[in-house]
Amino acid sequence: MHYEARHCTHCGTALQAIILAEDGGYKERLRCPACGWTHWNNPTPVLAAIVEMDGKVLLARNAAWPGKMFALITGFMEAGESPQEGIAREVKEETNLDVRSTTLVGAYEFLRMNQIIIAYHVVAEGEVRLSPELVDYRLYDLPDLRCWPAGTGYALADWLRTRGHEPVFFTAEENAERRRGLDDPQLQLPKD
Repeated sequence: MHYEARHCTHCGTALQAIILAEDGGYKERLRCPACGWTHWNNPTPVLAAIVEMDGKVLLARNAAWPGKMFALITGFMEAGESPQEGIAREVKEETNLDVRSTTLVGAYEFLRMNQIIIAYHVVAEGEVRLSPELVDYRLYDLPDLRCWPAGTGYALADWLRTRGHEPVFFTAEENAERRRGLDDPQLQLPKD
């Protein structure tokens, strides 16, 4: 679901598209004509984890996703926490696993959702107990992992390369099948 700012967060006036000079030149942004507040529309930082447990990678299925769609553990970064603290918290909240080590994989654009994904490889241990947000998980041997053509799928592919595995991506048809139902505008579901 995508929300768009319509009113000033300071005074409540309806925002307008106003062009002003900025450091990089003139830029049109939603701005408040009353108090001058600017809606910068910065991308939201999202954390993603390639969760390794006993040498296998855990992929999970969100309750709102189709049955064939599994992906990385993800979540929004909270104010006051580092990305490393945030991904450990997300893994614990969503899977009950304890993160023992964290390594940055990279940062990935997710333009459709105006997000920047900060992806980590985490080694975790414990007993998997899924949060209500998730309904299923699978553990994959590295050669059996398939990547998807979106931010977290590219992160998984980059990580697989560091492990000596050339990533295999879903074909366009396979990816469409695993996502069937997500692109329906009537279904306002989260996407991977």
